[in-house]
Amino acid sequence: MAAPHSSAPQRVDALPIHLQISEMMIRDIAAGRLVDGQKLPPEREMAAAHGTTVRTLRKALAELEAQGLLERRQGSGNYLRAQGQVSSVYSMFRLEHAKGGGGLPNARVLSVDYLPKDDRQPSYGTSGHGTRFRRLRLLDQVAIAVEEIWLDGGAGRIPRDAVQDSLYLTYKRTLKLWITRAEDRVGLGTVPDWSPPEFPCPPGSTSAYIERLSWGQTALAVEFSRTWYDTDRALYVQRLT
Repeated sequence: MAAPHSSAPQRVDALPIHLQISEMMIRDIAAGRLVDGQKLPPEREMAAAHGTTVRTLRKALAELEAQGLLERRQGSGNYLRAQGQVSSVYSMFRLEHAKGGGGLPNARVLSVDYLPKDDRQPSYGTSGHGTRFRRLRLLDQVAIAVEEIWLDGGAGRIPRDAVQDSLYLTYKRTLKLWITRAEDRVGLGTVPDWSPPEFPCPPGSTSAYIERLSWGQTALAVEFSRTWYDTDRALYVQRLT
């Protein structure tokens, strides 16, 4: 397992290191790359592989244990219990490395604005306005996609300094809003003119494209998103369980 972070300073909006490690392992469990009953390497070895301390690694393992995904056997080691549903901050993130491997998702926020919804959006929510997030998406620090997410104004407003790598975690912490399900439509789209240079598909070019409507705890959808991604670097993956 590759290290989830580098020696660069930790961004204030990034997930804590122990959650980065546990999230990456949860994605590997969900994908079947880590299997039920598998014995994990010694903790010092795992900590070194992730470029962190044993103390931080143990916090990550405690997260897995709390979800019933890990069994600690005294004198024997740590064993995975990869059965049933897994709860992940990135459970609805469907992009993985094109050459295999889920990787750790993260994002760089490009802008956060409260604006009238544009006429290309479907009907959702209760307001004509929404918070628009524009972001560059990465997997293991490799730029794979640009995305524009609109959160309905009726759900509340989120200040820029409250936005984290995972918007779903941001919604939970800031608005007590849980995204419970989503509907995706996949096709081709034109890369927008606001796409940053780090995204390998230039503005105006054609790329793979995803539109998503997401629902919270009520009957009305609360979020609409558009994602443009580079198929040389990432693939859309949907697993049925």
